[in-house]
Amino acid sequence: MPAKPAPIKKSAKKAAPKEETPAEPAPVPEAVPAEAPPAEAAPVEASAGAAVEETAPAAEAPAPEAAPAEAAPVEEPPKAPTPPPPAVPASAPQNLSVDDVNDTSVTLKWRSPENTGSGLDGYTVEYCKEGSSEWVLANKELITYNRFVISGLTTGDLLNIRVVAVNAGGRSEPVALAQPVTVREVVDRPKVRLPRALRSRCVKHVGEQINLVIPFIGKPKPVISWTKDGQPLDTKKVNIRNSDKDSILFIRKSEREDSGSYEMTVKVDSFEDKASLIIQIVDLPGPPASVKLVDSWGFNAALEWTAPKDNGNTEITGYTIQKADKKTGEWLMVLEHFHRLNATVSDLVMGNTYTFRVFAENKVGRSETAAVTKDAAHIQKTGIVYKPLEYKEHDFSEAPKFTAPLSNRAATVGYTTKLLCAVRGSPKPKIEWLKNQMLIGDDPKYRQINNQGVCSLEIRKPSSFDGGVYTCRAKNALGEATVACKLEVKQVIIPDEKDRK
Repeated sequence: MPAKPAPIKKSAKKAAPKEETPAEPAPVPEAVPAEAPPAEAAPVEASAGAAVEETAPAAEAPAPEAAPAEAAPVEEPPKAPTPPPPAVPASAPQNLSVDDVNDTSVTLKWRSPENTGSGLDGYTVEYCKEGSSEWVLANKELITYNRFVISGLTTGDLLNIRVVAVNAGGRSEPVALAQPVTVREVVDRPKVRLPRALRSRCVKHVGEQINLVIPFIGKPKPVISWTKDGQPLDTKKVNIRNSDKDSILFIRKSEREDSGSYEMTVKVDSFEDKASLIIQIVDLPGPPASVKLVDSWGFNAALEWTAPKDNGNTEITGYTIQKADKKTGEWLMVLEHFHRLNATVSDLVMGNTYTFRVFAENKVGRSETAAVTKDAAHIQKTGIVYKPLEYKEHDFSEAPKFTAPLSNRAATVGYTTKLLCAVRGSPKPKIEWLKNQMLIGDDPKYRQINNQGVCSLEIRKPSSFDGGVYTCRAKNALGEATVACKLEVKQVIIPDEKDRK
């Protein structure tokens, strides 16, 4: 088999899908039909999609089947790179509004665009005067935040303002204020917002730090002034710090002299507002002005005193009274938080001499010193003879009385039995046992016991003759009592052998 048909098969496969332009006829057209065997060439050409007959010349074959065996395969050209999508500008910023206005500036704020397109590089802020078409750029460089202050403006100008978002796609549609803005300070009436805790009274202890923050509103920035009891403040003791929104009154270490009525005034042009607060610096009170011993009798002493001259800048809440024995000199508490200006001290020890002192109290605490009585109270010893009270001795005498009677019983011959009863009486009654009204006495067959009023009669191995009526009799000086029972002794019947059978 010749070796040339193989390359023809390859070229035919590659040429068919490409649909290339037909090539010129092969240089040896006559050799193909002469050399190709009919039986084997048909399948090869059929697989290449050709319809060439054995007797047909090679020149009449279509382009795909007539491709030369030596033709080189065609390479695909390289694909061009995909061009980037065109840049898209952002949508317009949202909700542009004026945040603040004064004599020389306008403060704006807005929200970011809903659609940033190809990203967001920043914003430009522009303005123009009313009646003019020339827009002035307010920021030299792009700004990335959503707030901007246009400064250096002329008071009284009427300005139109707009904001534009910028990215790689260019400028967005501008967002503008609905109304022109007048460059001027907006007057806001001053108002002091005194905290609720300071509306009644501010109470501090001596030495404590005072730091009161009083907020206010007002526009333009108000003028703040303070007075104490109608006079200017002493800046050496009181520091005032003012800001745009509040005023701070600061005292590092308070003293009693700092107490008083403070007034804060907030003024804007011809408008003003005032707020007053009372600061009270409290301290421990002084001792009572005087204390004296009014009288002493028995085991008691009466005292009186006067209120202290210095109450510590707050009301007196009570007094503390103490006593000291001359022998020991130790002060002991008598009364605490006592409200009156006089008191009676009781339960003093006879023969002792006592001195008393009184402290004053307020909400801060107890006075450091006390007022002491000049006179001492001496509790005299008197000749007292103790006479014990005479108590009539209770008479517990009682005639005998049975609290638990005897009970009728049945016993078996040969089995010991016992009769029981209980009796009470004072003096202790004498117990006697009787059988059929006959005194038993010291018969050894019977055992008599009387323990704490419980009486028992033990009958040892009774026989049928021991049955009968038994009586227990108790008697003392106040009387006697009896109780009886019936005892039945039964014989045990043992059946004989005949009866068993």
